[in-house]
Amino acid sequence: MPRKLADSTLARLRKALVDERHRLAELIEDRRTKLEQARLSQAAADRSPDPASAEAGSMAFEYEKELSIERNAVDLLAQVDYALERMDAGGYGTCERCGADIPVTRLEVLPYTTLCVECAAKR
Repeated sequence: MPRKLADSTLARLRKALVDERHRLAELIEDRRTKLEQARLSQAAADRSPDPASAEAGSMAFEYEKELSIERNAVDLLAQVDYALERMDAGGYGTCERCGADIPVTRLEVLPYTTLCVECAAKR
């Protein structure tokens, strides 16, 4: 039977998840704005006389970088939301693979984790 985390521990971890959710939502919004700016810059460079120029390559790189950051943030946000759902359902803090308790120290570092250290290492 999995352990029941103390209410104070759950409250602290919930706050960490909510704070992370807020930070990621802001980051995603910021990256989407920068993606749009990079896309517009790249489109303008594509219409320039020399689309193979260093400037055009730099804009394409910037666009890809912003897109990668945005995708990573969206993925992390989904993990945070899932952790909050698990918390509400009572399954938070239990490894989804083996059913063992996830150490509180691990949850404090990665509050959105769903795997214990051993199962995460096997991934």
